[in-house]
Amino acid sequence: MFRFGILSTAKIGRDLVVPAIQDAENCVVSAVASRDLAKARAMADRFSAPHAFGSYEEMLASDTIDAVYIPLPTSQHVEWTIKAANAGKHVLCEKPIALRASEIDALIAARDRNKVLIAEAFMVTYSPVWRKARSLLAEGAIGRLRHVQGAFTYFNRDPGNMRNIPALGGGGLPDIGVYPTITTRFVTAKEPVRVQASTDRDPEFGTDIYSSVRADFGDFELSFYISTQLAARQVMVFHGDKGFIEVKSPFNADRYGREEVELTNQNHAQSQLFRFQDARQYKLQAEAFARAAKGEAEEVVTLENSRLNQKLIDAIYRASDKDGWEKI
Repeated sequence: MFRFGILSTAKIGRDLVVPAIQDAENCVVSAVASRDLAKARAMADRFSAPHAFGSYEEMLASDTIDAVYIPLPTSQHVEWTIKAANAGKHVLCEKPIALRASEIDALIAARDRNKVLIAEAFMVTYSPVWRKARSLLAEGAIGRLRHVQGAFTYFNRDPGNMRNIPALGGGGLPDIGVYPTITTRFVTAKEPVRVQASTDRDPEFGTDIYSSVRADFGDFELSFYISTQLAARQVMVFHGDKGFIEVKSPFNADRYGREEVELTNQNHAQSQLFRFQDARQYKLQAEAFARAAKGEAEEVVTLENSRLNQKLIDAIYRASDKDGWEKI
């Protein structure tokens, strides 16, 4: 079995990723590390992990794990990904793996130097929902793709939440803006060339809380908005001249709603609904990562892919400070 160590007791790990790893067919949680040993022990006991460590460094030095999953605050992702790679551990790191595209160069160097796998935890790319959307587009099910429309919003004004703390890498674009971008790029295999955007910031927190984005992919356009202070909504629609594809509950399908893809024809007279019962994208992510780390042929999110996605996020920030188009 492929052995994961969990670097911190963060909520996303406790609630979503760690249970998925434990339920995976080819991997297991072997250790949990926290700066508070009691917290590490409590989480390790909860998931029947045999080892608990009172420091991150101690776990990285241990031979009880093959890889680490990092759900730390965003501002610490680059630092601890490099430390884990230097310790010879494979790394699955929560998104965004970095706050600037240029920071990912150091991760690529660490990966190559230590001959380990480093991947950003974009669970959506392992979902059969998104792989079905990709295959429908490739088959020409909607003809020529002209427009992609998306939205991802939730409401959170908790001043203690890391998403509302700039020093920890908070903000809407790092947290959820990465999803309309990665999924569009994933299903189309295309890259944007320029972008327009407007962004609002919270006067108290200083974090970006709303962005409206228009990205030019050459053959088609992506328009989306994201917000951390709007009523919760998720949608992604791919519109072509012969029909359109709607991915229902596109990002948090396991918590938000049904895992479905709907294909509608040109005159809206016929639709096909593709359902994926209990697809469990976090479990699929863990299994794919473990196979790839063992050298098996598997599609994972490469650091080169992550760098391209972050380049778009970087450009959105720049475009928000000017009128007109910003090159990516």
